Amino acid sequence: MRVLAIILACLALGVAGLYALAPRPTALTQADLPQDHQPDLENGRRIYFAAGCISCHSGSSDAAAEDAGLPIGGEAFKTPIGTFYPPNLTPDPETGLGKWSAVDLANALMHGAAPNGALLLPALPYTSYRNTRPTDVVDLYAYLRSLTPVKHPVPPHDVPGLTLLRPLIGWWQELAFRTEPFQPDPARSEAWNRGAYLVRGPGHCGECHTPRNWLMIADNSRFLAGGPHPEGQGRVPSLRGLIERGEFTSAQDLADALEYGEAYGYDGLSSGGMGEVQANLSKLPRQDLDAIADYLASLPALPN
Repeated sequence: MRVLAIILACLALGVAGLYALAPRPTALTQADLPQDHQPDLENGRRIYFAAGCISCHSGSSDAAAEDAGLPIGGEAFKTPIGTFYPPNLTPDPETGLGKWSAVDLANALMHGAAPNGALLLPALPYTSYRNTRPTDVVDLYAYLRSLTPVKHPVPPHDVPGLTLLRPLIGWWQELAFRTEPFQPDPARSEAWNRGAYLVRGPGHCGECHTPRNWLMIADNSRFLAGGPHPEGQGRVPSLRGLIERGEFTSAQDLADALEYGEAYGYDGLSSGGMGEVQANLSKLPRQDLDAIADYLASLPALPN
């Protein structure tokens, strides 16, 4: 019994240590944001659709008809660990982001931290959003502030053990953030780098199209190589070798698919999981779609 008591005491100390020593992200301050940048609402709108914000933050079925199309949150997002209810992104001060500052949004998107310091679960894909340029975050914030405020509370997340899990997210972030944030490749064209930025940052394509390890951290050695669907059912295809595999005839053909989807006969691009993605991408300027296609078309297929 004495040995058992010692073992249990050691386990308790170990668990307490995990909580006490859990890493915390370094919070951004107002000084970390561009000081001379004038917010660009049109660019904020572009980032909003590139990031697909409305896809996750659309209203639940009980939302009023006049609020359709606004990111009022509440639609259930089911994952293997539980059900999340994405929050209201409109500038309502009680149920939305009305009391948030641009720094608060930047900390959430780039460090996975809420204004009160609580660590956010990566159902918010901040491992990709951390690649977003600070100027684009400021523009996105300005665009969200321009939306009609809607008072629409959402249910709390239904994730078993969330209260116990949340303080430990810092350890997960410590591992997930080991990959350096995106940097342009000076050997590549401006268009290619723009496409790489949109795919790796705001577009967060890797969140679904990159396989994950047992800790649910993306295996970036197989970036965009496809894998199990993050919601737990089915698989998502590889985005590599799209031209070589005959999925598309050229980068321009791929850009047409992103812009027009099944309306132009591109099967599977306006339905299923890609339906809302394509609907969002179709709102981007053609030059952005060309850039995304240029980048994706350059990625070689991987073995197996």
